[in-house]
Amino acid sequence: MTAYPRRTVPFDLFPPLSPYSSGFLDVDHHHHLYWEQSGNPDGVPILHIHGGPGAGATAKHRRFFDPDHYRIIIFDQRGAGRSQPLGSLHNNTREHLLSDMEVLREHLRVGRWHLFGGSWGSTLALSYAQKHPQRCISLILRGISLLEQDEINWFIYGMRRIFPEAWEQFASLAPKQEQNNLLEFYYKILSSDDRQAATEAAVNWSLYEGACLSLIPNYETITSDEQKDVAWAIARIEAHYYRNNAIPAEQSLLRGIDRIRSIPATIIQGRYDMVSPIVTAHRLHQAWPEADYIIVPDGGHASMDPPVRARLIEATENAKTIR
Repeated sequence: MTAYPRRTVPFDLFPPLSPYSSGFLDVDHHHHLYWEQSGNPDGVPILHIHGGPGAGATAKHRRFFDPDHYRIIIFDQRGAGRSQPLGSLHNNTREHLLSDMEVLREHLRVGRWHLFGGSWGSTLALSYAQKHPQRCISLILRGISLLEQDEINWFIYGMRRIFPEAWEQFASLAPKQEQNNLLEFYYKILSSDDRQAATEAAVNWSLYEGACLSLIPNYETITSDEQKDVAWAIARIEAHYYRNNAIPAEQSLLRGIDRIRSIPATIIQGRYDMVSPIVTAHRLHQAWPEADYIIVPDGGHASMDPPVRARLIEATENAKTIR
C-alpha cells in the first residue's frame, strides 16, 4: 500500500494522487462509463457521485478522502466527463444512472460502500440508498437537490433576484417572446443537431450557472474547444433532466426516508447556496432528523468553497468510525 504524505492543515484537501486502476464499463450498447479507483485497494469503499447532471468528476474529487483509509471510487455518469459518448441523451434517466451504480458496484466486487454526493449527486445518492439501503454504509450529502419543479423554476428564474446581471446575459440569447419559457428555448437548441448553436447556448448556460455557484460570484470565461465541449455536455444534460426528468411531488424522495432512516448520514448545506437553496436541505432535515445537519454559515454551493470543503472532509474523517 502506498504511504501518502500527511496534511498540515486540519480538514484541508488530501494531497494529489493517481488512480491505481481505471477503465470503461459497457452498461448498454451505447454508453461506456469511465470509472477509477484510488487510495487503499483494501480500504473501505466510498463512491463519489458527481453533480450536474452531466458535470463529470475531476482529479480534485479524489482529495476529499483519506487515501490510506478509503478505497476511493469515482465514475462519470452517462454522457458526462470521460464517459462515452459525450453529451448523449439516449437512455439517460435517473433510473438508468441508478442501475449503472449497481452494475459498477458488482463489477468492482464491492459489498457495501459509503456514498458521497453533492447537488445532483445528493439526488442520486438519496435515490440509490432508498432503492438499495443494504448496500450503503453511510451517506454524506451536500447542497441538497430533490429535482423537484420548484427547484428547477428557481434555477431558471429565481436566481435572477440575486444575480440579475448574470440572468440578463442568460436570457438575452432568447427573443423577448420566448423569455417566459427559457428552459424550453434552451432545451430545443441544446438537444438539436446544430452543434454551433448548441455550443453558443451551452456557453451562455454555463456562464450563468458558474456565476451563481460560489459565495463570491465567479465570472469565468470559456474559450478553448475542450471547455466548450464540457459546457455543451453539461448544459445539454442538465436541460434534458430539468425538462424531462423532474420528480413529481407525489414521488418526492422525502417520501422514502423511512427506507433509509437508520443509515448514518450527514447533510452539509451552505447558508448562501444560491443554486440549491437551503429550504430544500431544511425540508430533508425535517423529514430525517436522525441525520446530522450542518449549516455552513459562510458557504455557497460549490464543494471547493473553503468553508464547505472543510466540512465535507471533516465528514469523511468522521465516517471512518462507521461500520
